[in-house]
Parts: sequence; structure tokens; C-alpha cells
Amino acid sequence: MDSARRTGGRMSERMSDPGPNSALLPCIEVETGANPRASVIWLHGLGADGHDFEPIVGELAPFSQPLRFVFPHAPVRPVTINGGMAMRAWYDIVSAELDRREDATGVLESQTQVEALICRENERGVPDESIVLAGFSQGGAVALHSMLRRTRPLAGVMALSTYLPMASRAQAEATPVGRTMPVFYGHGLSDGVVSLARAIASRDALVQLGCPVQWHTYSMAHSVCAAEVRDIADWLRTVLPVRSGAN
Repeated sequence: MDSARRTGGRMSERMSDPGPNSALLPCIEVETGANPRASVIWLHGLGADGHDFEPIVGELAPFSQPLRFVFPHAPVRPVTINGGMAMRAWYDIVSAELDRREDATGVLESQTQVEALICRENERGVPDESIVLAGFSQGGAVALHSMLRRTRPLAGVMALSTYLPMASRAQAEATPVGRTMPVFYGHGLSDGVVSLARAIASRDALVQLGCPVQWHTYSMAHSVCAAEVRDIADWLRTVLPVRSGAN
């Protein structure tokens, strides 16, 4: 399972459950202040849930403006590589060779669910250019896939310990907008789940598409470390500057 749970403080927090008839995923939401005008939608890894990165919010402070962190729960589905066990997953994984028989249907379903969450932030008054899409491992793969196919730019995409899924289709399917969004890409030098070589190949594919990638490596395995958290905090302050009229 992909879990990067950390300890840390909490701020204003609530569970967002849209109900059984809604297309929206249930989420944990943490707001760092009143009336947030910027949002971070953060996708967890395989077998984890929206609580996994919830504690990291306190470690990223201070913020230049109030932010809303949205941590959705992936649907529960059987995962082939784990013996068909049902768990929260953004798509099925067949083999440790991550590009073998990729679950394109599952990735596309998750992309649609991510877009629905972005639209909800728009309805709350947060424009696309004030939204960061983040993800760890499998969640990061969905974030990168979704980014390349967007027609409206986000503030940026954060890809942690992850890879580019369906890479062979990226050149044909990447939109002009998808090629321009800033990417924070962090990876562990001893990652035994998503190899460093796979991450480097994904980074290079993004760069070849024209994506502005900020690449970081850390002395860690398939996880998140304190140095990475500091770099993430700096990057968020860069891509989410205070907009005119923000409190």
C-alpha cells in the first residue's frame, strides 16, 4: 500500500460527503483561514485514504493566504497486484511493471472525478488558476494524466513519488494548456515502489512535451520527508500568490 502518513497539527477541518447519488467523491477538507480563495486538491496513494496527507497541512504553514486543502477518498475497487483485494485505488494495477496492461478505463474515470472536484472549487469562488492538483504515487499519476489533458490552466501540479501513466499516449493527447502548467516533481532516491528510473523517464517525457518541471530528489524511499515538505511549502507560495482582494 502507498501510505505517507505524517504527524502534524490540524486547522479548520470537516468531512465533505456529497451523498450516494452525487458524482463527487467524499473528501476531508482543511481550511487554513476564513474564506479561502485558493485550493489544493491532494490525491492519496494506493490503499490509503483522504486522511493520509491531512496532517501535513500544519507542516506547510505559514501560508501567504487562506487555503482550502481537499483530500478526496478514492473509490474502493479490486486491485490485481494485491491478489484482487478491494481497497481504495484510483485505478487497477496489474503488475509491479507499472506500464504493463495499464488500466486506462480506471485512469479516465479518476480524471473525470478530479475534474468534478475542480468544478466544485470553481463554484465556491476559486478559479482554476488558484487551484493546485497534487498527488502521491498512484494519486500523482492521476494528477499528471489529468494535467496534460486540461483545456484551462491550473496554478500547478504536484507529483510526489509517482510516474506518468499511459505515457505512450501523452504526445498525441496533451493539450497546449496541459504542456504549460508548472510541475513540482519530488522522488526518493531509494524508492522501491516507483523506481527512480521510471520517475526520471516520466520527468523527461514531461520536459519533452514542454512542461516546466521543477525536479527534486531526496534521500528517502517511497515516502515524504521533511526536506520535501519544506520545498513543497516554498513552491506553493510561489504558484499560489495572494490575489487582489484576498483576505
